[in-house]
Amino acid sequence: MDKPFWWRERRRDEQRIRRPTARVIVVGNEKGGAGKSTVAALIATAMMYRGSRVAVIDADLRQQSLSRFLSNRRRWLPAAGVEAPVPMEYKLADDTAALAMGDPARAVDCFEEAIGLAMAESDLVVVDTPGADTPVSRSAHLQADLVVTPMNDSFVDFDVLGLIDPLSLELVRPSLYTRVIQEARATRESHGCELDWVVLRNRIVGSDPRNRERLTHGLEALARQADFRIGPSLRERVAYREMFPFGLTIADLSPGVRPADISAPRLAAREELRDLLIGLKLIPRLAPTVGVGDGVAVAPLA
Repeated sequence: MDKPFWWRERRRDEQRIRRPTARVIVVGNEKGGAGKSTVAALIATAMMYRGSRVAVIDADLRQQSLSRFLSNRRRWLPAAGVEAPVPMEYKLADDTAALAMGDPARAVDCFEEAIGLAMAESDLVVVDTPGADTPVSRSAHLQADLVVTPMNDSFVDFDVLGLIDPLSLELVRPSLYTRVIQEARATRESHGCELDWVVLRNRIVGSDPRNRERLTHGLEALARQADFRIGPSLRERVAYREMFPFGLTIADLSPGVRPADISAPRLAAREELRDLLIGLKLIPRLAPTVGVGDGVAVAPLA
């Protein structure tokens, strides 16, 4: 009896898994609207200011939000006369929507070729993934040293990780996405590689303290049973989204960058971003906040 497609693809990926020459960060969540592309853009731009050679791959072949962000950045910077780092982008195809509709095996081949080139030419590769289970997304998770899963702060989004008993808050069974990560972690371990998984609460807003406490308790219970770390939270801030049309993030903020002026909320967002990088173990705890206009000397990522 012929094996199903997903089984054949997994076996092939297991055979092709490589020891990385660069650190690979996959921003993943099979639920849409969790802020994956925003988090990917924040990590990529912030780490460039830390001296890392950063490559990005937008594996969301239909949506391409991260790719559009980078296109905006490449157009706006020279038009505004502003100098700022731009990550290397490795596109899977000129027409990614057509690639998504075609042979899944070809899409995986394109991804593997792209990430191989990116890993050879950078210190850090950031991969944005779709809000769905696709062969390309699974292949990306197999290459991940670090998976970052942003999720909105509600029990609705907790279902992405697993089914929780409403009384005990114990994990009844892991979600399909959790199983994807568990399988990727097991495969990587068999090849002498590790996979660190960090879940962060995104778009935090003021809410009832009791409900917030229940959410925290539920996430901590999930973390113990699904084996992930809880990262620093990101608040619901306009500063994280307002500069997308210009291809900028809060990491670019400085007196010389427009259209954004420096304000107290934006400075708070930059400190929040710094805490995120520390929580993801990308920078040391005592690292200063760095931006385009800070004049701070930066060193390559160790």
